[in-house]
Parts: sequence; C-alpha cells; structure tokens
Amino acid sequence: MTANILSNSVAPGAAEYGGDEISALVLDPGYTVVRGGFAGEDVPKSVVPSFYGILPSGPERKHVYGENAIYTPSPNIEIGNPMSKTGVVEDWETATDLWEYAITSRLTNTKPSNPMTNGLNEKTDDLKQEMEGVEMQERPLEENPLLMTETGWNTGKGREKPIEIAMENWGAPAFWLARSGVLSAFSAGKASALVVDIGASSTSITPVHDGIILKKGTTRSPLAGNYISDQLRLIFSTAQPPIPLTPHYLINSKTPVDAGASAQATYRTFPPGTEPHPSFRALQEERTLTEFKESVVAVWTPGRLGGHNQHGGTNLDLARTQAARPFEMPDGYNQLFGAERYRAAESLFDVKMALSDAAHPAPSPAHALPALIQHALSQVDVDIRPHLLANIVVVGGSSLVYGVSERLKQELEALYPGPRVRIFAPANVVERRFSSWIGGSILASLGTFHQMWISRKEYEEHGPGIVEKRCK
Repeated sequence: MTANILSNSVAPGAAEYGGDEISALVLDPGYTVVRGGFAGEDVPKSVVPSFYGILPSGPERKHVYGENAIYTPSPNIEIGNPMSKTGVVEDWETATDLWEYAITSRLTNTKPSNPMTNGLNEKTDDLKQEMEGVEMQERPLEENPLLMTETGWNTGKGREKPIEIAMENWGAPAFWLARSGVLSAFSAGKASALVVDIGASSTSITPVHDGIILKKGTTRSPLAGNYISDQLRLIFSTAQPPIPLTPHYLINSKTPVDAGASAQATYRTFPPGTEPHPSFRALQEERTLTEFKESVVAVWTPGRLGGHNQHGGTNLDLARTQAARPFEMPDGYNQLFGAERYRAAESLFDVKMALSDAAHPAPSPAHALPALIQHALSQVDVDIRPHLLANIVVVGGSSLVYGVSERLKQELEALYPGPRVRIFAPANVVERRFSSWIGGSILASLGTFHQMWISRKEYEEHGPGIVEKRCK
C-alpha cells in the first residue's frame, strides 16, 4: 500500500511528464500570430506571424516563414495565411510547417542538415541508409509533451488533426487540446468567467463554468481589430482631401511637412514584373494601421458617440472639442485626429455609427459587443448569470484600444442594472495579448494535470478520435 504513495523526494516517472526532466510545450495558434513556449514560463518565447510568404521558385512555389521573410519586398512575393478569419485552420499542410517553424526556430533545435548534401561527405549508399534511420529518429517533439489551444467552435476534424500532427509528424510523447476561452479564464485565476476575446479577425464571447465552456452560449462576431482597420480605411478615403496610406516599403525618403500638407516623399519603384503581390501591400498597410490604432484610436466614454449628452448637445460635437492626437504616416503626411479617432471603434458597440461602402457592408446589430454578451448570457442557466457578470475577463490584442473596458462596463450596467458587473482586464499588455497561452502554461505545469495527458500508447490504441472523448 505504501509503495503506491507518491513521495516528493522521488523524481516523477517519465509517464507523468513532471519535474524538471521533461518540459511540456504550449502552442497557441491564432489568425495573426502563433505563440509557443515552455509550460511554467511567464511569456511565450516564440511569437511568429501566422502569415507566410509565397515565392515563385521554378515550376513550384516556395513558402517562407517568419517576420524577416514576410516583411521583405522580395520579387513577386505573395502573402498567405493557413487560418480562416474564424480562427479555424483551412490549409493543414502549411499550418503544420508554420507551427513546426515556430517550435524549432526558438524552442527546440532544428533538424541538422543532411550530410549527404552539405558538401562535406561523399555520397555513398551506406550513408544514405544511415540517414534514413536518423531522419526517423530526429523529430522536433520527441522529448516534449504538447498542449495546443483551439477555438470554442472548432470542428471535429479540426480537433483530431492536431493530435495526428503532434504524434505522427513531431513524435510527441503526449498531447492535450484545450479551449482558448477556458485558458484565458485560468490566466485570470478564474475557473468560471465570461471571457470576452477581441482579437484581429473576430471577437468571441465564451461562458466558462468550473473549467468547462458552455458551448451553447459561445458566440462570435467579425467586428474586431481588422474591422477597425477597415473603418480607418474608409475614414481616410472619405476625408477631404483623402488621407494617403502608403506603407513603409514604398518610401525611399521623405521631407518634413506641416500638418495637413501633402506629403513630400520619393517613392520606391520595382522593375516591371517583380512587384510584390497586392496581398503584400495589404499586410504592410495593416502594420501602419496597427500603429495608428495603438497610438490614436480610442473608444468614447461616457455614453454613445451618436447619442446626446447632459448639456443637450451630441457627443459627436463634444468629441470634436476634445484634444486631438497627432499621427505621421510613413510618407511624412501628418494630421491631428479629433472625432475621427473615436469614430473608428464606435461601431463595436453601436453599429449605427459604422461607415460602409460596397466592399464593406454595414454590420448586423447582433454583432455589436453588448448584443453578443446578451445573447451568450441568454443561452446559459439563469442561476449562473450573475456570477458570470461579476467575472467578465477581457482579453485579446484589440481589447487594448483605449477605453474598451470602461465602455463595456457602462453598456452592461445599462443592460443589467440589477446584478453587479465587474470587468477584469489585465493592465499588462503581454497578459492581454497572450492570455490563452499563459493559461496553457499554467495548466500544463500543474502537478495535478500530469495524469490528464493523452499518451502515445493511448493514441495508438484509440486513434485521433480519443481527443473528442478526453478533451471536453
């Protein structure tokens, strides 16, 4: 009987994946970036763009990964993304290569080059046979269990494919798949919470109760960071005169100009037939828009921008009297932005204030943040609604727009005047952007979690379908 009692003086066995001998890896793939790192650490060591470059290479096309590759205007470079805008993988082959790059470039050693092709050895049949055996042995995760994150609305195939990749391609000894909403709640120290995740491509509302998502109440909307970028494009294009949006890579040099004056810059040209694809320009424009969102864009508080204030005037008129924020475009054009900086993000809360055109139709009222949360709460048990309202966790890179948390609290207090509404939004930028990864790092490092892993033996016995049974 005493032989079965675990002692803290004895190192845990390999099957428990505990202690310092074996470090679990946490991989959190998103639409904009892939985050990877070792369990128990505070931040992910590997943060790699989810976008990849496509270069013409003879009859085939070559994929390149990492910031240096996708931000360099190589001839004819095209930009792709293996994820859909809903956060679900569309191209599994490319996603596998991208995730492996995220793991091997920063976390584990890359595979050594083949001695048959590095010019240092003669080509012999014996060496070829030896290399075949070595390649089978050298896989990136042979010593590391892997915890991966997924969206709350992932498909059955989307849940089974990651364990296939981890076991078959990377040789992982154990695997676990966790919902990103649950992990974001854990990162805030909560087992039950209403997680509001405002990312780049979508906003999601995930009710979590005792560490399990209430799938019926999970809702999502396309009104997120990229939507704010689209609103900015419309603001710039409809301004008088139109505000230019020229990315950095097209600027050779620029001359300082007064606010509102036309840019004085010399522009880069490319030899005919070598220009980067329009998708490359779109990605570079998004970098400039991200800088604008971080330094200029804000959410109006109190009240709605399209409403009236206590003095009888409109909040939009009041916004025009507020201090404006300056911003300089890559080509040197600069301007003070007043009410426009509130207009860009207003339709996250009030879709009546959305700008639209043929390419950007007006959003549905059901996609606004207050309506999303209202719908999510209506789908859960009435007894737990007050607890969820008192534990709202706001995460995601786009939630860092100034004023989002304060405005959300005001909107929800107007909708639910009875229950107490409490918003938990980490002030630390890293905790807000990487919340699901941090939650995974906490979970995978817990001693009590070691018995939860799906082992290689279980995978071989039951196949990838075991994920549906075990990872609820």
